[in-house]
Amino acid sequence: MKAFKGVDGRVRLFRPMENMKRLGRSAVAASLPEFDKEGFLECIKDLVRVDRDWVPQPTETIKHPSLYIRPTFIGTEPFLGVREPHNSLLYCITSPVGPYFKTGTFQPVSLYADPAFIRAWPGGVGESKMGGNYGPTIRIQRIAEAKGYTQVLWLFGENHELTEVGTMNIFVHWINEDGDPEIATPPLSGTILPGVTRLSLLELAATWGSHKVVERTITMDDVRKAVKENRLKEMFGAGTACVVCPVAKIAFLDEHLTIPTMESGAEVAQRCLKELTDIQYGTWNTNGQWSLTEENRTLFCTHFLQGLELLGQQLNYYCVFIIDKCHVFTKETVFCIPHLKRFLYKRLWG
Repeated sequence: MKAFKGVDGRVRLFRPMENMKRLGRSAVAASLPEFDKEGFLECIKDLVRVDRDWVPQPTETIKHPSLYIRPTFIGTEPFLGVREPHNSLLYCITSPVGPYFKTGTFQPVSLYADPAFIRAWPGGVGESKMGGNYGPTIRIQRIAEAKGYTQVLWLFGENHELTEVGTMNIFVHWINEDGDPEIATPPLSGTILPGVTRLSLLELAATWGSHKVVERTITMDDVRKAVKENRLKEMFGAGTACVVCPVAKIAFLDEHLTIPTMESGAEVAQRCLKELTDIQYGTWNTNGQWSLTEENRTLFCTHFLQGLELLGQQLNYYCVFIIDKCHVFTKETVFCIPHLKRFLYKRLWG
């Protein structure tokens, strides 16, 4: 998830509870303990309050900067073996970031699609935010880069179904076979990460009334046919890191497909990017439905210990360490003793 600083100087979190829900689902998939999502969100809000000066503001050269927020949940039991952990660590790191790709914001990318490589499979954990879903993809990403492509288009099955692009969800804008303008993305079948950006774009596009908005299986044959018949208008990836990323080319087997995203004006991709970033940076007021906004320059008026108390009530063995990178404010040695509700608490100012 990310924190954004708007033109009014206020910091906003975009749909943070959706991120907490996904973290909770991923924790269950990894046999990690359940945690109080509202309590952990209180801790994150306090961390962002501390780091608010590190939240970059848009400039003429950097359009969509943000503070990247990475909650992480790991087992920490000192034990060699395969079992659910009795001790776990839930922590959060932050970092200012600019455009995800070196080419900058909203620059078209080329995709390498090789059906020999699979990101996830039915019955696995492809729908969870887990490190095991990312590590094996790095080598394939390097293969794609060595061949001159920006990202990997992940396919699945004998029909070569589109699943994700890099670490993003995938969208197509085309004229469907019934002659209707359509925005489509693959359904959540268990092999695709349910991205918060994906969810948001589906909900935004559904309000336009100008396109059918559907979740449907999309195969490479569908893409090839739509390109051949000049029905494919745009293709783009969507995710927290890049927001919206247009696609220009796909290498699939012995074919090189040209995707006319930019040539067609990138109408849908541009609108998705604008509406989403308008909400994230506070230009478009959603009355608190999607953005959590700081009040009076003290972020959300939160109380760190109250958040920890909520968390401690949920976890028998629980540790949290939140360390600010610039050492202006450090919270450490915060833990809950099993079956007790008291915390050993040390707060340092420097």
